[in-house]
Amino acid sequence: MLEYIIPSKTRRKILGLFYQDISTSYHLRRIGREVDEEINAVKRELDILTSGKILKREKRLNKVIYTINDKYIFFNEFLRIFFKENYFTQQILKNLPRLGKIKFLCASEKFLKKQKITKGEVYLLIVGMVVIPEIIAIISSAEQKIGFEINYTVMTEEEFSFRKKNNDPFLWGFLKQPKFMVIGEESELMK
Repeated sequence: MLEYIIPSKTRRKILGLFYQDISTSYHLRRIGREVDEEINAVKRELDILTSGKILKREKRLNKVIYTINDKYIFFNEFLRIFFKENYFTQQILKNLPRLGKIKFLCASEKFLKKQKITKGEVYLLIVGMVVIPEIIAIISSAEQKIGFEINYTVMTEEEFSFRKKNNDPFLWGFLKQPKFMVIGEESELMK
């Protein structure tokens, strides 16, 4: 798991905090409260993360504010890694047997970045024989936790294949944008 790649528990928590909402800035004490770690440990990890250019540090009035550096060379990779650690993904993976037989579940990059979508777009595509009430329960719970509506669509494998083969604009609009696979392989999805 992630602890083998990033051995520092405090660093993992801090990265998870910043990557769960990339638009939020934090000051030292708030980070300490959010990750529930001692201030000295938090400060040490923040120094490492700012030295590595993962976070940016800025002095505002009498506080030092930290923000995610979206220009960091591995920003998108970390975004995808920490998406696997977030509440929504963990609930999906934990409850997978109750959700039916999901062949593909993918999220648009807009979902990872919490960007607004236009009318007719969705954040999630779910393909397979899905137990709809179970998926609705997980998505509703995630919406309350993250604070915005998660638009999604569910299709059977047959409907997905038919719509893909017939160049459905809705489906191809989703497939052509950057996305993240939660379940299934992107090469199989696009085949």
